[in-house]
This record gives sequence, C-alpha cells and structure tokens, in this order.
Amino acid sequence: MITTEPPARTRPPVRALLCWLAVVPGAAWALVRLAGLERGPLVQAVAFTPYVAGGSLVALVLALALRRRGPAVAAAVVALALLGVVAPRAVAADQPAAGGPMLRVLTANLLKGGADARTLVELVRRHRVDLLAVQEFTPEARDALDRQGLAGLLPHRQLNPEVGTTGSALYSRLPLAEGGFRRNAGFQFTQAYAVVAVPGAPPVRVESAHPAAPYAVAVVDEWFTDLRAQPPATPDGPLRILAGDFNATLDHAPLRALLATGYVDAADAAGAGLAGTWGPYDGDLIPPVTIDHVLVDRRIAVRSVAVHPVPGSDHRAVLAELRLPTA
Repeated sequence: MITTEPPARTRPPVRALLCWLAVVPGAAWALVRLAGLERGPLVQAVAFTPYVAGGSLVALVLALALRRRGPAVAAAVVALALLGVVAPRAVAADQPAAGGPMLRVLTANLLKGGADARTLVELVRRHRVDLLAVQEFTPEARDALDRQGLAGLLPHRQLNPEVGTTGSALYSRLPLAEGGFRRNAGFQFTQAYAVVAVPGAPPVRVESAHPAAPYAVAVVDEWFTDLRAQPPATPDGPLRILAGDFNATLDHAPLRALLATGYVDAADAAGAGLAGTWGPYDGDLIPPVTIDHVLVDRRIAVRSVAVHPVPGSDHRAVLAELRLPTA
C-alpha cells in the first residue's frame, strides 16, 4: 500500500502581520522626530516623544515573544532611535571649566498672574535665587509678589505687567542695565530682557522667553514664527541666557535649531531633562511634558536643575544653578 505525506501546513501570517503592525507607528514617529517633520497636529504629538520611546519596547518584546526575526530587528532599530534621543536627558553631561561666580536662575509661568505669590517668593528666599524670570505677568501678580516681600530679595527689576497672558518680567538681586521688552509676532506675548552685572563674571544678557503655544493647528505658524525669532546665542560674543515657557520640548526641531546656535538646555545638561514642567498641574488629564527651559551659553557650567510646584499655575517652576566663566 502506497501512502503519501500530507502537504506541510503553511503557517498563517497573522503573527508576523501583528508584529509589523506594532512596529509601524513607532517607525513613523521616529521618522518625524529625527527628520524634524512635525507639522500641523504633529507639533503637539511630538511633545510626547519620551512616552512613545518607552512604548516602542512593547513592539520589540512582542516580536521576540512571537519569534518574528524581521519585525524584531525593525522594532529594535526603532527603539534604539527613539531612546537614543530621549535617554541622554537623564544623564548629566560634561561641563565647561567655568571658574566664575554662581548664578541661580528661576523661571515660572504665572498662568494669567494667578500663581501663588507666597510660594514663588518662598522659593526665591529658600534657594537664594539671583534672577527670576516670569511669564503671564499681570499687574495683580506684581502687587502680590511685592506684598510677599520680593522687592527686598530681588530689588532690581524689568517689568512689563499686562492683563491676561502677554506680560513678562525679570527680577534680580544684581543690578540690571539695558533693559526693555519685545513683543512676539504670534500671540503678542512679551519678553522682558536686561543685562545682569555679576561681579567677577562677564555681563550676561537674560531674557524671559515666551513664544506662542501650538494649542491648535490654526496657530502652528505663529508657534514656528515666535520660536525662530528667539535671540540666538553669541558664542563668540556676550553671554546669553533664555529662561521661560518655550511651549516646545527638546523633540521639537525649532527648539533644537535654537540650541544649535550655541545654547545648552540646563536640565538636559544636568540629567534632569525628563522632568515634566507642564501638564496635569491644574487638573488637566495630560501627561507631563517639558516645555519650560533655561537655555544657557555653552561657556556656562550647569551645577543642578530642579522643578518645583507652584499652586495656581499649570506649570512648574524651573530652578537652575549655574557657574559663570570668569571676567
């Protein structure tokens, strides 16, 4: 009797298809992020890249568990690409050999002037802040800060209080000169600026940054315009510091372009670049993202960066401890 072997069964491609479907979103995200292709609604989405980087490991684990070599290799490349741009923010970088005086800079968005003045002034007092940059600065906020004793701690000031969200201010323990403010083209947010005279160090030009927020697709062009208009670093000239609410993370191409002119993100340099500064702090169900920054000239060393809650604001304050070069 002659028998024949039944034909080998072809494995259904369901597992492979499932793995590839898991890889594709991360691959598309990596392309947008690495190539700086964020436009329209992708501008908002790119802010959440650190979460996507962590989630990219799910596709890799799935492909390995189902023994799908091709998808596993692709998932590994995607995970390495995304984690490669995100993970270094949690590692402190080498610092320049700056031997000058310390400068402690605090920045806070006051949310239409409603942030708790007592908390903010206590932060200034407790951490011996030398320079405070605030955004969404109103006449009411100015008066509340004075009532809490800010004038005694930081007597030098460059103020532009305005009703609503457009005001800006700098407060300093050290003398200020050449002060003023400029108005962004996007949302008309203003940015107070001045030159700080720090004994033993070169003069430092400081500006309270506040570009437009990309809260809707219709205003993304204003966001691009304001970020591109931020003052570039002057690595062969005066020292510069930009501190404030940039409405952008390190995953946004315009902010990376600004850094490339000669700035360093202080939180990134200190290994605190993943600390959220905006999101759920006033009750919104939004994962925290890092849109408040202290950008410093690359000749300035960053000692530490910490974020602090401020009741009444949807932002956390960012405190950077810096060491300046010698004069």
